[in-house]
Amino acid sequence: VLAAWQRPYLNIFKHFRVEEWKRSAKEGDVAALTDTRLKGTIYRIRGSNPASSYLQLPRAGTQSLGLTGRYLYLLFRPLPQKHFLVHLDVTTEENQVVRISFSSLFKEFKSTATWLQFPFVCGAASEGTAQRGAPGAAPADARWTCLVLDLPSILSLYLSRRYRHLRGVKLCCNLLVKNLCTSDLLFQPG
Repeated sequence: VLAAWQRPYLNIFKHFRVEEWKRSAKEGDVAALTDTRLKGTIYRIRGSNPASSYLQLPRAGTQSLGLTGRYLYLLFRPLPQKHFLVHLDVTTEENQVVRISFSSLFKEFKSTATWLQFPFVCGAASEGTAQRGAPGAAPADARWTCLVLDLPSILSLYLSRRYRHLRGVKLCCNLLVKNLCTSDLLFQPG
């Protein structure tokens, strides 16, 4: 059940005041920029090593976001010709932490009892890309994407576990990120 303060959705960047860097952490080349097309602040995360460039919520890995929304929305754009990586730490009803990762680095889906790795295939704005549908670096014309993840369904389907809450988020190198939200509502794109 979604807590009242998380209804109808929770804008994670706004609620945790990411721009102040008190409840979030940044490492490496992370910058807040103004995007005139999207009319607002975006965060650019660049680097050659995912471990050295990232934006993390909450600031300390020992803390928890405690967000109970079923759906996680991530509005992002991969940097052209680069690989990116995103980690989501979720807590199950049994208090087990499971890491859900997706990346253009992963060639295939892999799973353990505590980690799900999903390959992410970047779509291009133009058709006719030679590697269409294959994992790899983002194309030169990679677009803004609103990724919607049904966290309870992912845990249930792949690990037969029940979802309790979103514990943490780590947005690693080579991304532009506009927003991150949770909700129990499934919004339509656009």
